[in-house]
Amino acid sequence: MNKTAVIILSDPKAGSEEALGRVFNALASAYEFKHAGEDVKIIFQGAGIRWPEQLEKADHPVNGLYLQVKDYVHGLSKGCVTVFGTEISGYDLLSDNEVPGTPGLPSLLNLRNEGYNILVF
Repeated sequence: MNKTAVIILSDPKAGSEEALGRVFNALASAYEFKHAGEDVKIIFQGAGIRWPEQLEKADHPVNGLYLQVKDYVHGLSKGCVTVFGTEISGYDLLSDNEVPGTPGLPSLLNLRNEGYNILVF
């Protein structure tokens, strides 16, 4: 079975169509993999950890798509939550990459070693 990790780095605070386009395309890709029966993990990292709070809002233009793939959200970068902050709860904080001076970040190396293709948005 093919496995894909979708990493979302874009920042909703940018308020740009580009940032919205990146998260939209990331979630659309996850949706496609999900419906093909493939293993997919969505990870919010960097300033992208701010997206879930926005995507949870019913009036957000990408909310419907987000709800279709929310069960594939693997988590948020613990180190990035510490640096960039977020108010959302209920998501796993990923910290298996023990970067000095941080509480840890998701490990792309581990994902690769587990056979995941990595897409970054």
